Amino acid sequence: MLEAANVLDPLEIAEAWLKEGRRVAIATVIETWGSAPRPVGSHLVIDGNGNFQGSVSGGCVEGAVITEAADVIASGAAKILDFGVADETAWRVGLSCGGRIRVLVERVDG
Repeated sequence: MLEAANVLDPLEIAEAWLKEGRRVAIATVIETWGSAPRPVGSHLVIDGNGNFQGSVSGGCVEGAVITEAADVIASGAAKILDFGVADETAWRVGLSCGGRIRVLVERVDG
């Protein structure tokens, strides 16, 4: 059995969590503009209890993504989230560096 705590790749962690019977969502950076803390393709995996591994940005952005992931897990409907300096949300979530990111959050069904 794969121990999720010993695996660094978020996609492998998602697979392990699914095998354990957890409900899982994966957040993926799908687009960046300007200064962004994580590149396109970065992943954050979240389970139905709010446990998470990986990174899509850092700071409060991840808190906002984790909150949205709970809705995605419950509904099954994917969401695209935008965070950027032009958005008032950027200051609240810590993207005041001039960058913008777009994150896709999808439920993964095993």
